[in-house]
Amino acid sequence: MIKLFTLILGIIMPSLCYAVDSTNNSPLINQDTLWVLVCAILVFLMQAGFKTLETGLVKKEHKAGVGAKNLLDMVAGIMGFFLIGYSFMFGESLWGFIGLDTNLMVGNHFTNGDLNINGTVFFLFQVAFAGTALTIVSGAMSGRTGVLPYFIGSIVTAIIIYPIFGHWAWGNLLFSSNHAWLAELGFLDFAGSTVVHTLGATVGLVGMILVGPRLGRFDRKGKVLPIKVADYSYSILGVMLLWVGWWGFNGGSTLKFDVSVFEIILNTNLAAAGAGFSAFLMCYFFQDRSELIEKLMGGALTGLVAITACCNIVTPLNALIIGLLAGIIHNLSFDLILRVFKLDDPVGAIPVHGFGGIFGTLAVALFGKEELLVLPRWEQLLVQAIGIEVCIAFTVVIAFIMFKLIKVTYGLRVAPEQELEGMLIGRNMPEEFYQEEGVVKVQYVSMKVSDKGYNLINFKDFVAFNKQYREQLIQAEKVNFIDSKGKKVDNATALKQLAILLKEPLKENNLPSVG
Repeated sequence: MIKLFTLILGIIMPSLCYAVDSTNNSPLINQDTLWVLVCAILVFLMQAGFKTLETGLVKKEHKAGVGAKNLLDMVAGIMGFFLIGYSFMFGESLWGFIGLDTNLMVGNHFTNGDLNINGTVFFLFQVAFAGTALTIVSGAMSGRTGVLPYFIGSIVTAIIIYPIFGHWAWGNLLFSSNHAWLAELGFLDFAGSTVVHTLGATVGLVGMILVGPRLGRFDRKGKVLPIKVADYSYSILGVMLLWVGWWGFNGGSTLKFDVSVFEIILNTNLAAAGAGFSAFLMCYFFQDRSELIEKLMGGALTGLVAITACCNIVTPLNALIIGLLAGIIHNLSFDLILRVFKLDDPVGAIPVHGFGGIFGTLAVALFGKEELLVLPRWEQLLVQAIGIEVCIAFTVVIAFIMFKLIKVTYGLRVAPEQELEGMLIGRNMPEEFYQEEGVVKVQYVSMKVSDKGYNLINFKDFVAFNKQYREQLIQAEKVNFIDSKGKKVDNATALKQLAILLKEPLKENNLPSVG
């Protein structure tokens, strides 16, 4: 298999790795373009990681609804960023505030600008980043937010909040002559600790405050009450998928394929490992092992977020130190958000993306190689802090207006019964969607008709019998209940299921189960 893969690469690489004259904005096809395209795919697949992480950490009733919102993130992000957001972010700058150039496309492809990569590939890479910022909001507000309000919020974030701040920090990536006032101050954020993560966390924080906590998260005195999550193992898989996707998130931000890529990916992995290690040890020995799995997962992700801003300018040893500190910061901020501020963050988005993004952006000045900084170290630290403050202030204002308007017009929160029972795209969740996996369902009934003779009937046909006749059969021990695999079901379980069916109309091929 490996030999076959190598042979295929050997055949296609010569045809891919050549450059087409770009004087008339023709597409560039070279190794840099190919690398950024691969990284765009990895970043896009991080959506699957976010979906897996979030659906594992919410209540089982909300798994399908949260997954649907993750899909809507992709829909809103791609459409909004393509139609408006990309121009706002990378178009010709108006006083350094916003891009307004509508001529970013030439023919059927995006312009290459001053880049040595295909312009359409650059767009694909950037739209994947925009989708990441949107998905952070999903996790913070999951379990009680309506689908339509969330979709509106995603679109506004994709076309206004993310692109405008992105223009201030990264607006000169496509055209180096563009005014990007934060970048011109010397603000450095290599792959988006602030531009993507702090921004997304701030939108989520505002929405989280306005929508309120989930039912049953706090008692009347503010004490934290446990909420059973759907599946920790599913969430751990999500962390692993995100970790792999971060290779493209950071590695592709070079916008070229050179030797710096290898150390960037090394630094990314060291920071994640260090953060997961310190978060686990801190929780295990100093925090009564409270939310141990959440803090292990969140710690590793916080390390990934923190190294994102500075992975290109720190040594591997410093990357490990950044990770170790990020894990501690995560655990402290996790308890701060939940136990001090009493905010309900189902997936820990604010500690990971908010606090991790702030720390990572400051780490540029604190740990970056001085010769690679734009300004002297302490001046650089001041500029980094200014960038963070601007991001938070701008995002809070726009997000508050957006969510407040939604709240007073349509409403942010679902009805209490929908929150408790789950909902799927605007309707109550069907019962079969949130029943426990592995619960026995009676499918057939074996009726004894003679000493050696039995009739096998469908359970719903047995339910349709006269009540007195059913009871006579059961009391005379002339029936056995059987599941779909042919195994016997005990009478107590079968009678509970029978009771459920008698209260509701029979549904074709749907037998409610009981536990």
